[in-house]
Amino acid sequence: MNIGFVSTRLAGTDGVTLETIKWARTCRDLGHSTFFCAGQLDPEISPGVLLPEAHFTHPEIVALHQKCFGVHTRTVETTDQLHELRGRIKTGLAGFVKKFAIDLLVPENALTIPMNLPLGMALTEFIAETGIHAIAHHHDFYWERQRFMINAVQDILDAAFPPSLPSIKHVVINTPARRELAQRKGIAASLIPNVFDFDTEPPAMDEYARDLREQIGLKPDDILILQPTRLVSRKGVEHAIELVRRLKEPRAKLVVSHSGGDEGLAYYNWLRELAQAEGVDIRFVANRFSETRKFDEQGRKLYTLWDIYPHADLITYPSIYEGFGNAFLEAMYFRKPIVVNRYSVYMLDIEPLGFETVAMDGYVTDDVVEKVRHVLSDPELRKQMADRNFTIARQHFSLAVLCRRLHNLIESSEHTPKEEL
Repeated sequence: MNIGFVSTRLAGTDGVTLETIKWARTCRDLGHSTFFCAGQLDPEISPGVLLPEAHFTHPEIVALHQKCFGVHTRTVETTDQLHELRGRIKTGLAGFVKKFAIDLLVPENALTIPMNLPLGMALTEFIAETGIHAIAHHHDFYWERQRFMINAVQDILDAAFPPSLPSIKHVVINTPARRELAQRKGIAASLIPNVFDFDTEPPAMDEYARDLREQIGLKPDDILILQPTRLVSRKGVEHAIELVRRLKEPRAKLVVSHSGGDEGLAYYNWLRELAQAEGVDIRFVANRFSETRKFDEQGRKLYTLWDIYPHADLITYPSIYEGFGNAFLEAMYFRKPIVVNRYSVYMLDIEPLGFETVAMDGYVTDDVVEKVRHVLSDPELRKQMADRNFTIARQHFSLAVLCRRLHNLIESSEHTPKEEL
């Protein structure tokens, strides 16, 4: 089959892009051809069609977003703009499907979270009109985000985020989302967790990355505590700051690898002030990282996320909410000990599998601090935890798991004639 992935953007290292790449790779391994349509496409994500209006940062989309959320009503002009953009995007989608003779569409979060309302509307209408088979891959729903609760587009959210259409199969990444989707929409969904390539050994530290600690201002004997997430409030980075403060270890440095993304600088500024007030050495090093290794305009090395993991002594993952937990899988892959807040998806889908972590329940306790001290001081314990966790993760969250589940979904779509829909 020719399978077309559609999203707002397929670029960078956000969770949707990373999982899309894994799905596409798996589809190719199963013998299918893959194509891409988005408002932004990394060069290696090809062949595809660039559809600028599909990006949530497109000026017209941003303007519409501001008119539709945080308010209770919308104007006739706003409705007209929504439908005008829907029509333009639908024309682009039709061109994409025709150009690559697409048999199966895979909307990646585009029918899930309303970062781009006209894109969701266009996909829904196009699928309804053509009866094309689709697998809607849902990462995080609008009802999971406080900022979408007040809106003037509930009619559109009800119809398109996600739509209930006979030719669409739905996939969620966690158990709570599966339950909530059934309760809210009466839609049954398959569960496919986020996965990782545990069958390929992680890259060893090489000459390029060997000086990373020095480049970000750390000494050889410093304890590198890595927070490998974006700077958004639901990541709970303040708990990592609290942990480092209470360790009372001058060598402990909290290193944050990502920027704030699309949610502004307020949280970053607050964290910086908090760390300063608490006397915590925190390093915001997003400007030293890129999707690929290269040099910046000042001639400094830029590293990838994979370059810093081998240097890390401990991973902090104190998220208040996660759709699944890519950073958790990355820590397992690189065999690193992790401090994790017991967010709901972790408790339901990950913790019961038997991972050994330093777990916290919403706040840092003396017990959490003592366990972290013990882990950091005992290399043999760290190795035992890492090996056990790697084995469990490989069993439950490998590409082989994705391959089996995705194969069944695609096969069922392939053998369902449109006239039966």
